[in-house]
Formats: sequence, C-alpha cells, structure tokens
Amino acid sequence: MRLRDEQKELLVRTKALELLVAEGFNGFSMHKLAKAANVSPATLYIYFQNKEDLIMQLGIEVGQKIQEVTFEDFDFEESFEAGLWKQWKNRAKYVLENPISAAFIEQFRNSPYKKKLGEEYFQEFRINMTKFLKSAIKKGELIPLPKEVFWTLAFAPLYQLIHFAQDGHNMAGEPFELTEDVMYLTFKQVIKSLQP
Repeated sequence: MRLRDEQKELLVRTKALELLVAEGFNGFSMHKLAKAANVSPATLYIYFQNKEDLIMQLGIEVGQKIQEVTFEDFDFEESFEAGLWKQWKNRAKYVLENPISAAFIEQFRNSPYKKKLGEEYFQEFRINMTKFLKSAIKKGELIPLPKEVFWTLAFAPLYQLIHFAQDGHNMAGEPFELTEDVMYLTFKQVIKSLQP
C-alpha cells in the first residue's frame, strides 16, 4: 500500500478546488484532476474513495475554515454592533483572500452534497450565532426577527459589496473597490435596520 504524501495531497486538494470552480461539479472528473495535478489517477485514490468523497472532504474542510474565520478574535461579551462588525471584516477578508475556496463553498451550498453532509456539521456555528443573537436581544441591542430576515438584513449587503469587488465594478459598470470606509458605511445602515 502506498503512503500518503502531505505535499502531494495539498497540491491535489488545491487543484481539485480550482477545477471544481472552473468546471463545476458535473464537469469535474478524477481523470481531469490527475492530469491537472500531474499525478497518476491511482494516486488520487490514496486520498479519496471517489469523486463524491473528494467533494465532501473539501466541503467540510472549507466550511470549517469559514466557520473558524467568522468567529476569529470574537468576544461574545462585546456589543452586538462590535460583534457583527467583526464578523463582517472576518468574512470579507476570507472571501477576498480566498476567492477559489469562497466560490467552491457557494457551489457546495447550492448542491445536493450539502444535504448529504447533514445538519450536525453546522451545529457549532448555529450554537455560536444563536448565543450571540440571544445575548444581543436580551441586552436590547437587536430587535427579535425571524432568522431568515435577520440573515438577509445582516449579511446580504456585505456579500453584494464583495461581489462588486470581485467583479471590479458596480451594477452600473463603474469601477469599484471595496474599502473599509465603504464597507463601514453599508454596515452602519444595516445596523440601523436591526436595532430597536
């Protein structure tokens, strides 16, 4: 039995993410990955059982990283506004610095693979967000809203700004760069919609 090579495995995972984003889940194949990573197709099966296993492993890996980054340097005792701003900065930084991983996780979230992963995978993230939101409501810093409404108001504007930044232009075709000032201006409007 062949041994795992950590450098080779990292290369394979990196190339897999690139190919999955470029080709989509249906256009991706283990053969294409082997060619892109310059390894034998048999080498891939040292690391993954099959295409589905590879996609699931990458979904877990990237999803966990995003969850970690979201709560990086996070203090559940700080104000709702400060905590949400920290999440905005953490999320924006991750997505802008890791565009391939961010594009992959969007594909993953909108695929049948997410359902196969199971709800327990997201449990820790949900627990942390619920703790944060309940504390903010209790302190009178957040109006009680259905989760879907909160999520839409709290994060959709951020992700739209990120899309403009990734495109390099706004919806009118004018050049756009996401600065902290623009992000904060948007954030302050979001906060107004969420606070009593």
